[in-house]
Amino acid sequence: MSQMHYARQGLITEEMAYVAKRENLPESLVMEEVARGRMIIPANINHTNLEPMAIGIASRCKVNANIGASPNASDLDEEVAKLRLAVKYGADTVMDLSTGGVNLDEVRTAIINASTVPIGTVPVYQALESVHGSIEKLDADDFLHIIEKHCQQGVDYQTIHAGLLIEHLPLVKGRLTGIVSRGGGILAQWMLYHHKQNPLFTRFDDIIEIFKRYDCSFSLGDSLRPGCQHDASDAAQLAELKTLGQLTRRAWEHDIQVMVEGPGHVPMDQIEFNVKKQMEECSEAPFYVLGPW
Repeated sequence: MSQMHYARQGLITEEMAYVAKRENLPESLVMEEVARGRMIIPANINHTNLEPMAIGIASRCKVNANIGASPNASDLDEEVAKLRLAVKYGADTVMDLSTGGVNLDEVRTAIINASTVPIGTVPVYQALESVHGSIEKLDADDFLHIIEKHCQQGVDYQTIHAGLLIEHLPLVKGRLTGIVSRGGGILAQWMLYHHKQNPLFTRFDDIIEIFKRYDCSFSLGDSLRPGCQHDASDAAQLAELKTLGQLTRRAWEHDIQVMVEGPGHVPMDQIEFNVKKQMEECSEAPFYVLGPW
């Protein structure tokens, strides 16, 4: 059962009570915000040393820190040290974006075991690494296998790039910087090679069932976020955002918590438009804004 499920039943969990105390908010308000999807408490049932926290408009603004090993720089102890340094200086959540060079499962497990803050991941990175970068060898089951593995290990939220559809790809042709999301680029390449729809979209209900077992939260990835101001608020970005809103509501139908990744590079005079548009399309789900603006 998820935090959203309990909130919708009118039940205040230990995690909600803990968050209420941390945020100096009434427990009833936390419960109501979680129930309506405007607040999430990313808390995988297998992340046993987690100190619960909240993300949402009623709570304090939160800051995420990204860490991760790569084929060019990789060491388990160094990644754990990065985690501790990030938390020491105020990171509210940490994402392990490791792409290779080490045993990814060992690094992730060590990070989760050492972390009192929620840990997020982007499972498509390991999916590609598992086939040694050969996109032609990847199938939908490979993606779901990695997603469940991350849940089993205690990952609190996963970036799932399910909003990028094959029909969106022509919309990026007029861009200066194309697709700048690594996860989005992987899935775009997969769709073009296999001539099939995004497997994270077609298997979204299966992912929901996996998340439900562990109370893992969605961070719906914005594969078509603009990489420069020229591309900001264009047709590609907004088409994907509309799909992300639809996926948000599908997840909510199953009591799964959701936050939605926001745009990357947009001019200052478009910030208000982007925030209001996201709130409208995604029914006020928390906005995980990627910078810089």
